[in-house]
Amino acid sequence: MVVIHAQPSSSSTTHKKNRRKLSKKPLTTPVGASSRNDEDNEMQDATIDLSEVIPATSTLAENTDTPADDEVMIDTDLASLPTQSVAPAFPPLPASAQRATLKSESRRIAIPPHRMTPLKKDWVNIFSPLTEMLQLQVRMNVQRKCVEIRSVRNPKTSKHTQDIGAIQKGADFVKSYALGFDVNDAIALLRLDDLYLDSFEIKDVKTLHGDHLSRAIGRIAGQDGKTKFTIENASRTRIVLADTKIHILGSFQNIKIARDAIVSLILGSPPGKVYAGLRTVSSRMRQRAL
Repeated sequence: MVVIHAQPSSSSTTHKKNRRKLSKKPLTTPVGASSRNDEDNEMQDATIDLSEVIPATSTLAENTDTPADDEVMIDTDLASLPTQSVAPAFPPLPASAQRATLKSESRRIAIPPHRMTPLKKDWVNIFSPLTEMLQLQVRMNVQRKCVEIRSVRNPKTSKHTQDIGAIQKGADFVKSYALGFDVNDAIALLRLDDLYLDSFEIKDVKTLHGDHLSRAIGRIAGQDGKTKFTIENASRTRIVLADTKIHILGSFQNIKIARDAIVSLILGSPPGKVYAGLRTVSSRMRQRAL
């Protein structure tokens, strides 16, 4: 009978001994690791001033404000300012160009056929203020049925038109007479600057036909023209009823007062109500005048 004692092998024992020896041996650091440790030590030894790296809040605010200051800053350096340009010198205007500016203006005002006979009767009263007050040249063209006016711009003669708007005033004067106004009322356009002409038709206010249109015209005129005269005196205007057309001569505010009264009559308001409104308006005008 053979008895075998189990003993551990030598290889296993040596392996355990090697483990123990490795654990007891000091760790050997490579060359690269030593250099890294030196750098870490140097970083720990060095003192870092945080004030240099991170600026203070005041300096940050100043730095943030600098762009706005740069935008507002004005360069006061005289060298950088643009040089002032000298005013251009133009040659004198030649004589031919001066003659061109002295050309006369002309207007032609058409006269309705039913106003040609009154125009011939009042011709002396019409052309006299045009030639004396406005210094215009006037003639009546019977063939064309119109009145022609022209401004005089001849420096060789003593008479020439002084006012630039004289020809427009003369045209308005002749046109107002052609519409049916009296000569004495139309002359006010030459003397005053704040007078105007306003024209409109009854159909612009309300579409009326036949007897309704005739009654509207009768309400505006009144018996023997009393309503028309009352509106004229209250609003300080002059009114002409020419069939379905209505012409008003006066200042801007007075024309509005007369037009409102006429419109209310066309729309069917009784004359008594219109008279009451005109009384209140005229009393207000008197108070404002005082």
